[in-house]
Amino acid sequence: MALISILSEILQRPTIGGVLGELMLFVAPVWIAVIVGVLVGWAWKPRWANLGKDFLDCPKENPSESPVSSCVGRSSIPSLKLSKLQLTSFISSVANDGAEKEASVVPPTTRTDCSSTEGERELSGLVGEDDLQHMCRLVEVTDGGPAWIHMMDRSTSTMSCQAWRRDPETGPPQYRSRTVFEDATPELVRDFFWDDSFRPKWDDMLIHATTLEECPTTGTLMVQWVRKFPFFCSDREYIIGRRIWESGRMYYCVSKGVPNSVPRRNKPRRVDLYYSSWCIRAVESKKGDGQLSACEVLLFHHEDMGIPWEIAKFGVRQGMWGTVKKIEPGLRAYQKQRSSGSQLSRCAVMAQINTKISMDYLRSVESTVSNSSEIERCDLSEQRPGKNIPKLLVIGGAIVLACSLDRGLLTKAVIFGVARRFAKMGRKL
Repeated sequence: MALISILSEILQRPTIGGVLGELMLFVAPVWIAVIVGVLVGWAWKPRWANLGKDFLDCPKENPSESPVSSCVGRSSIPSLKLSKLQLTSFISSVANDGAEKEASVVPPTTRTDCSSTEGERELSGLVGEDDLQHMCRLVEVTDGGPAWIHMMDRSTSTMSCQAWRRDPETGPPQYRSRTVFEDATPELVRDFFWDDSFRPKWDDMLIHATTLEECPTTGTLMVQWVRKFPFFCSDREYIIGRRIWESGRMYYCVSKGVPNSVPRRNKPRRVDLYYSSWCIRAVESKKGDGQLSACEVLLFHHEDMGIPWEIAKFGVRQGMWGTVKKIEPGLRAYQKQRSSGSQLSRCAVMAQINTKISMDYLRSVESTVSNSSEIERCDLSEQRPGKNIPKLLVIGGAIVLACSLDRGLLTKAVIFGVARRFAKMGRKL
């Protein structure tokens, strides 16, 4: 109403010159703010603005690269993992604007059965003992990294989840979560997260997955995933090595990006830095009956998707609980399917091929660690002084990004919407 009254007073001027003069005075501050925002934004020069369209598309590769070796086998189907935490809320809210993008075309690949001793050794070496030791130290919070900052503590009648984050000096933010499912066995949960053929039923980000190589001796897998990203980003491709170690009824499930010979393409964009691993074990139920009828899942996840880390952290913060809640219905459906006696998928069969380790080995790993991490009880990122993002800086950066990405008005509107939310928050995520 105030804006209407001001415009009404301007239009009531007796001369056209007076009206134009008043209008110029009225819009001048807006144009000054826009110009200052552009200047500040270009001075800031975030790396994703400098990359321009490379923010969306990966560079072309040398066509002389050879494709992955092929051998006798069968194709697998899509998969995901608890790492859907990254940017899920941000992705979902943007995708709901009704925009659609072209689906990335993934050429067919074949599975290699590493039946020879040399092939088994090479594949199993991609996810080896060093990875197991690192995983053990993460579980025991003795890896010597930064302190974990508490982010979330939510629960339902049949599930509870706690989550932490930490920011290393180099690399993307790292996440740690502890989820407990009531009335579930470690073996069922292990197969559930490994079963690529079932995952599309509870994951809406995964659009393609296939097994490239497998080792029937150690259970090691090399898989290719393609995950769906917002309409203004390219889909992301992952080449992941996976392997499971077993100690009693405790399972160390390591999943990470590995070197490979799969040719890169413009789309989907390859994600090289990727780590997502679980420790799955039986724990006492919250029913208080003393029975180990619940299953605990400790997840450790980080990846560099080519998206500014602050935006990724914002998306995780907003969408973590909503994402975790969607996993339990999938687990219960999988539980029901398994209880009906349905045939196991190939991935579920491979999940049951584990490398056995002893408790003495685990204790020896723990004894070699001298530095310990810490777990904070509150999110200290909200209390750090001098870490606020200036509003002008955020808006200026948004202008630069919007101008760099020539993808239409809707894309720019989304970018400015996110920038305004950052500015209103008044703190660094």
